[in-house]
Amino acid sequence: MLQDLYTPRGETLTGTPWDIYPRPQMKRDSFLNLNGQWEFSAEDYQGKILVPFCPESALSGVKRHFKEGEALKYSRSFTLPEGFNQGRVLLHFGAADQMLMCFVNGKLVGSHTTGGYTAFYFDITKHLQEENQIDVVVIDDLRDKKFPYGKQTANRGGMWYTPVSGIWQTVWLESVPETYIKDLFIDNRNGQVEISIVPALEGTVTVDGIQYPLSDGAVAIPHDGLHLWSPEDPYLYNFTIETETDKVESYFAARTIESKLVDGVPRLCLNGKPYFFHGLLDQGYWPEGIYTPPAPESYADDILAMKKMGFNTLRKHIKVEGEEFYYQCDKLGMIVFQDMVNNSDYSFFRDTILPTAGVQKLKDNRLHKKILHRLNFIDNMKETVFQLKNHPCILYWTIFNEGWGQFDSDGVYAVLKELDDTRIVDSTSGWFRRKLSDVESLHIYFNFWHRLKPHKERPLILSEFGGFALPVEGHIFNPDNAYGYKNCKSLEDFQTAFEKLYRERILPAIPKGLCGAIYTQVSDVEDEINGILSYDRKVNKGDESAMRALAEDLQKAIQ
Repeated sequence: MLQDLYTPRGETLTGTPWDIYPRPQMKRDSFLNLNGQWEFSAEDYQGKILVPFCPESALSGVKRHFKEGEALKYSRSFTLPEGFNQGRVLLHFGAADQMLMCFVNGKLVGSHTTGGYTAFYFDITKHLQEENQIDVVVIDDLRDKKFPYGKQTANRGGMWYTPVSGIWQTVWLESVPETYIKDLFIDNRNGQVEISIVPALEGTVTVDGIQYPLSDGAVAIPHDGLHLWSPEDPYLYNFTIETETDKVESYFAARTIESKLVDGVPRLCLNGKPYFFHGLLDQGYWPEGIYTPPAPESYADDILAMKKMGFNTLRKHIKVEGEEFYYQCDKLGMIVFQDMVNNSDYSFFRDTILPTAGVQKLKDNRLHKKILHRLNFIDNMKETVFQLKNHPCILYWTIFNEGWGQFDSDGVYAVLKELDDTRIVDSTSGWFRRKLSDVESLHIYFNFWHRLKPHKERPLILSEFGGFALPVEGHIFNPDNAYGYKNCKSLEDFQTAFEKLYRERILPAIPKGLCGAIYTQVSDVEDEINGILSYDRKVNKGDESAMRALAEDLQKAIQ
């Protein structure tokens, strides 16, 4: 029987959930949070729901998954505070799965039909009244694999998790002037931080009291003299952009990431020096909120717990989080390897059995041939990069994971590199490797360590491994069917097995070319009990002092 688990933050949740500014890198004074109780109905259900939690979650108050393709209807009223409207009023949705239509005062203001992982907004100015009503319809259909779906499945179990539908991130309003900064871009390239805005308005960028004039909407600040960002020293520069009519606050970090030969060995270098990416797979699931943590502080709790044990990298696994996650990684000093979210079908035989047996190269030009599926994947990849690329913590994009939805990976690599040539791109994490990728990316579970061989031209990344399972009584989501890749009997047994794996397999591989290793995983997730933390985040299975000592040895091995 499945158990109801709550994290400490979920147990103490009160008031309006997620009552923080949801876009930390582009802040205005104007902000009205619309989270809280909404009217909610489906074909055979009528009641209330706590936004931004999905209806499947305990925190939503609904705790139910509705039929695939069924319309989920949300409704609430609002009144704008006096003086709020500065010219235009924008209604923002952090994310909703999958297709959404929005009405204000009975008028359709827009729809979002490209999937459930990225933010969007509608200009609702011309439909506003003294008292306003929002009506939202969201339709989710996991049977149709044309949209990205990650690890959701209608029939959860094993490595596939409870499905999510409807609104699952913050809904909010802001007001902007008639002429306003619509987009902000921050790039670390060519030894400088490049800041630009759209439209290309005239104005100034102010950093630490120094004003830089915008030229054609852009300014470049040389790295020379700037404090460089790293996990050990996550220094951020706050800045303000002011135009004739608009003002936004943001931040940047100065840092570089590149691949180069060091003593004849391909290495990933952070700020010019070889760096070992000591990381964890981060699925981004929560027992009481599923896709949505109970509170924004929950992100920092996980990040700090991992940093205390010496980890410096999280691989955000086929999920896009709200920007608060990336802000906390920027601020606290946690590198992110960001996955794109898979669509199209998954085949256990083709995508898991054959590669595990050793078939790890497969031509992908004719895989997943449906044009609409391919276009949707590309569109969502573009939206993901567009939304997240300003965050300095992200050093690495992963396109395809273990062949899931993989097609023409060389062509997709070229598309991503054109979108962002300042970061490392892992085209095929795990297997089905083709010609174009910035790294050689392997997954090793069970006893296939003979596959951990350096590549002559590319840095070697072990992008998944480990998965040691330790059941902690009272903290298991599915006691009848819990699993991992190696069973441990106690905390001591877990720590011993963990250190043995790293000292016998990972440490010796670093001088030969291994540049990073991503252990599975941050926390238990539903049936999986292979996390460092229990699913409810109440038990840490690792020994912090031993973990830190190991992390120091890993970093020394690459210097």
